[in-house]
Amino acid sequence: MAQRLAVVTGASSGIGAASAEALGALGWRVVLVARRQQRLEEVAERVARFGGDPVVEPLDAGDAEAVLAMAQRVRSSYGTPGVLINSAGAGAWRWLEDTPPGDMERMLDAPFRAAYHHTYAFLADLLAAGSGVIVHVGSPASLLAWPSSVAYACSRWALRGLHESLSQDLVGTGVHSCHVLFGEVSSEYFVANPDSHEHIPWIAAPISRSTPAECAEVIVRTIHRPRREVFHPPLLRVYAEVNRWLPGTSRWLSRATGRRR
Repeated sequence: MAQRLAVVTGASSGIGAASAEALGALGWRVVLVARRQQRLEEVAERVARFGGDPVVEPLDAGDAEAVLAMAQRVRSSYGTPGVLINSAGAGAWRWLEDTPPGDMERMLDAPFRAAYHHTYAFLADLLAAGSGVIVHVGSPASLLAWPSSVAYACSRWALRGLHESLSQDLVGTGVHSCHVLFGEVSSEYFVANPDSHEHIPWIAAPISRSTPAECAEVIVRTIHRPRREVFHPPLLRVYAEVNRWLPGTSRWLSRATGRRR
């Protein structure tokens, strides 16, 4: 049997790195995609120790031409991936007036443009194979924006729109689009953005924090049992249902317990 092949974006840290390590431990060949080559090499060493066969592809996932070139290298050397994990994500939580256009463009690059570019680069191959799983790592901000998070929320809503549209287009093809939403994760994001906790509405306090390794377990389960939408921790689904049925109340609670000017 041919070795299973997965492409993981945002693989230099956090959920992406943990997902690559988890798949490597299961015998997958993993293509590691992110901007920071040294960090990718470190992740590749761990994947190899776990028994995987990593491939390092340093690039800017927001650069469409670079992604297409990478996809061609992967295709010609290793074949068609069975899994694509769109885990690249960045962005600071700010008011719109504190978000210059250049910052907005960078925040749209990840996760939205990164996910679009990689999905576009490999989707024809997945359709031809008649199988595959695309996992989009999303945020609760794609369901309900909280105060002072305009650009961050825009990119997450765009990612959700990509997933929802794909879900419609992929019916009957054997290819699955899965949107996995996590609450707060103990990743480098909060180190790089030390004031971020001030932006989280305290109504979200009961939702426990997850580790990247826990998130990777959820993603691996989703790959083996694809679902259109996945929430972790499970309490997050309760919040999502409240937002679905009582959107006005949810918006009010987000404003009342979120950051104020």
